[in-house]
Amino acid sequence: MLNTTMNHFLKKILIQTIVRQYSVSKKNGKPIRNHLKQNSKFLDSLRVHVRGGAGGFGFPKYGGEGGKGGDVCLVATEDMTLKDFLRKCPQKRIRAEMGGNSHSRCILGPIGEDKKVNVPVGITVYDDQNVLIGDLNEANSELLVAKGGSGGNKTNGYCGVKGESRSVKLELKLIADIGLVGFPNAGKSTLLKAISNAKPKIASYPFTTIRPNIGVMLYDDLRQISMADLPGLVEGAHCNIGMGHRFLRHVERTKLLVFVVDITGFQLSPKYKFRSCLDTVVLLNKELELYKKELLDKPALLVINKMDTEGAKEKYLEIKDQLENLDDAISSYPDEIKSSKAIKFDKILKISAKNEPDDIKRVKTVIRELLDVNEELNNNIENNISLQNLKDQLKERGPVLV
Repeated sequence: MLNTTMNHFLKKILIQTIVRQYSVSKKNGKPIRNHLKQNSKFLDSLRVHVRGGAGGFGFPKYGGEGGKGGDVCLVATEDMTLKDFLRKCPQKRIRAEMGGNSHSRCILGPIGEDKKVNVPVGITVYDDQNVLIGDLNEANSELLVAKGGSGGNKTNGYCGVKGESRSVKLELKLIADIGLVGFPNAGKSTLLKAISNAKPKIASYPFTTIRPNIGVMLYDDLRQISMADLPGLVEGAHCNIGMGHRFLRHVERTKLLVFVVDITGFQLSPKYKFRSCLDTVVLLNKELELYKKELLDKPALLVINKMDTEGAKEKYLEIKDQLENLDDAISSYPDEIKSSKAIKFDKILKISAKNEPDDIKRVKTVIRELLDVNEELNNNIENNISLQNLKDQLKERGPVLV
């Protein structure tokens, strides 16, 4: 009897505590559920089911044909996220309208209305077999993901055909001019905050950045350059160790990679091996190669951060030649670290992102110069290819001896 009374008393106290906490949170204007929603994780991948509309029935007596079912299309929309998409389609099922049936007063059945759904710009769409369906990289571009069935007619016995039905995966790849790559706690977020309008979380412990941040650099002539800060990579990121792997795809569409490394080196925890500044550059090179070798062909800038720390200048002088000749430096490393190809840095900058505003101005200037130079080189290559194709088309062709 005593135990029963005691249990009842404890339950009553617990209920009163929960009610009190909820009342306080409501009074502060931050209900518990809304607070959790605001701090939920970054959404960059989503699976949805799409189905085209079925074709309408035909009318055999008069040879009438049913209307075609509607298609399902995705439309790239600016200033939108996958969370916005999920709010509009919480069931993650998209279905187009059916085609109209043929009848005596309407021999040709009306066509079913297409279903057009807005998605963020930068979406890549895959099917169940992970086969690429298409990309949506430009605003207002459209992608057909499920075809409507044909209407009933003589060839199919006047029975409308079902629409295409399948699951598709939507993967968001952030579109930014610059991608920041580095180990945790190298100062990427500090650099992003100092150089742009972004306000990322900054702290003195690893993995402060747990989701991508995008900032925009503004110049005096009103030019804008976007920069994406990704969660720090660790050794084995290509094998999905740490958080970096799932975000590596966001650097695929950037025009320039900016490697940010700590001159003092990096050690994730006491049970991990300490890596020097040169080691981190070599390891980042290896991780990018293992994830996608084409990333090493991108233009790149190396930023060596925290040069205001004690002994930083001496440490840099020790590795300066090796950084400038990364191919030779990599060859001296063991096979598990050594990569088959070294990334080519267009420039190496020594900075203190936290304490030297002049260093930030220099980084902004160099980034702009590198983007402009590489853009001009790409245009020249495209023009040369187009000119060669034109010459081949206009080349004089004589009679062929048979």
